[in-house]
Amino acid sequence: MMVKAPERITYTDGHSFCPGCGHGIAIRLIGEVLQELGREEEAIAVLDVACGGMPIDIWRYDTIEAAHGRPVPTAVGVKFARPQNPVIAYLGDGAAYSIGIAETIHSARRNDNITVIVLNNCVFGMTGGQMSPTSLQGQVTSSSIHGKSMEEGGGTLDVVSLLNKMDIAYLARASFCDAANIRKAKKYIKRALEKQMQGAGYSLVELLSPCPTNWAMEPVKAAKYIKDTIMPVFPVGEFIGKEDASL
Repeated sequence: MMVKAPERITYTDGHSFCPGCGHGIAIRLIGEVLQELGREEEAIAVLDVACGGMPIDIWRYDTIEAAHGRPVPTAVGVKFARPQNPVIAYLGDGAAYSIGIAETIHSARRNDNITVIVLNNCVFGMTGGQMSPTSLQGQVTSSSIHGKSMEEGGGTLDVVSLLNKMDIAYLARASFCDAANIRKAKKYIKRALEKQMQGAGYSLVELLSPCPTNWAMEPVKAAKYIKDTIMPVFPVGEFIGKEDASL
């Protein structure tokens, strides 16, 4: 079935994403979901800086660009001011799990009624591909040229393990490795927003996303790398909220 292109997403002014970047997929999925739910007019997005801030030039939703690592608390403030509006915090793994890890955890602890969408590509993208909290053990980055190790960089942070025992509305992880997994990603994003619209509380969807430029891979190889190397470390699926999802 052909899906109608989201009317509020336009590339008429171009974009700044690298070839094969997962942000374009995520933007399209969010747009499709908001259009299907009929909430484009009310939606408010809160973006990070760097790659996570680029959707501001592409989508036509009310949008706030927060300080680095602060989309989640900014989204919480927006939700208090506009409780009837669907509010989305959109950011990368570096912002969500490094500088913004306190905000990510404490918003979940309070079960704030917002939706958090995190693109996890296991590196800091805009600043040159440095090691992030989610970088895999042994992963070569611009700041771990011999591979990430416990001695130099610590362990690999798994947000599902951090949040899985918390009293939140929805927690899921999807992958951009192929079409079937991308369809699941859309389903998870829709469920997360539905939970917020029901007033159920905090929802987080993590998207395993390619970064061909900083991984030094062609896009097809980057997709295979997600499936073969990243997904065994970060299993995909629905972890909280599946049993009473409306879909």
